[in-house]
Amino acid sequence: MPAMATVLVTGGTGFVGRAVVGALVRHGHRVRCLVRPGSERLLPREAGIEPVSGDVTNPSGLGDAARGVDAVVHLVGIIRESPPRGVTFERLHTQATEHLLAAARAGGVRRFVHMSALGTRHDARSRYHRTKWAAEQAVRGSGMDWTIFRPSVIFGPGDGFVTLLARLVRWCPVVPVIGDGQNRFQPVAVDDVAEGFARALDRPASTGQVFGVGGPRAYTFDELLDEVGRALGRRRVPKLHHPVALVAPVVTVLQALPFFPLTSDQLRMMREGSTCDPEPFARAFDLTLVAFEAGIRTYLA
Repeated sequence: MPAMATVLVTGGTGFVGRAVVGALVRHGHRVRCLVRPGSERLLPREAGIEPVSGDVTNPSGLGDAARGVDAVVHLVGIIRESPPRGVTFERLHTQATEHLLAAARAGGVRRFVHMSALGTRHDARSRYHRTKWAAEQAVRGSGMDWTIFRPSVIFGPGDGFVTLLARLVRWCPVVPVIGDGQNRFQPVAVDDVAEGFARALDRPASTGQVFGVGGPRAYTFDELLDEVGRALGRRRVPKLHHPVALVAPVVTVLQALPFFPLTSDQLRMMREGSTCDPEPFARAFDLTLVAFEAGIRTYLA
């Protein structure tokens, strides 16, 4: 790849996308961001960012977006569906990836860096992971020079997961926990994820590789709550554990309500946890991974 490459980024207005775009600019690349009309204002303000209108669920227009670029960084994904609006895992994960791959190949693009998720596999219990697996398979079969990243929970200023935990710790005298709280996660700093994406473009050895992306160590859910509590100055976080067998039927009934905070698919993924060996990722991209407890103090304190 040229030292100053032109990179098409999807999902550049999101939490992870903004960090990735910033990292690409710092590495000297020109960034073209695929955005829906009206969302340009959500892009980072760094120079060298070119917004281009388009929608990954609609193949028309993707050809123009992919023309003349050296690489594609595909970050689009959802954690919750809204079928009445056509927002489904199949459309946003699998079909969108297939559309983008076709446009990239037609435009002569060789490099494709794709964000998946830990837990992705063909026999996963959650539809989220199964559709991510189908997208990965499309990437592998594309004939392009690909790299796939599978992050665990990503934390940083403006995140969803840690910010939600902090809200619970601040406002609930006793924090409700589904299950025994021993399901394990490996939170990774958003800036570490972004650096991995940016450095992958300059490292041919990462081609054809799938990297699990996690922080330096794994935590149980209860330990995550305790670390968030310490970052907020609380010595102790009281918890009330609710049996999954009692919670699951309630989630099944109420998940269709937009304001209800959990779906059955999310519950399956929470129970499963999300961990990996972080060393191959850190070693491949020369990263010193930020520890969770130190990282969250920078924006929760």
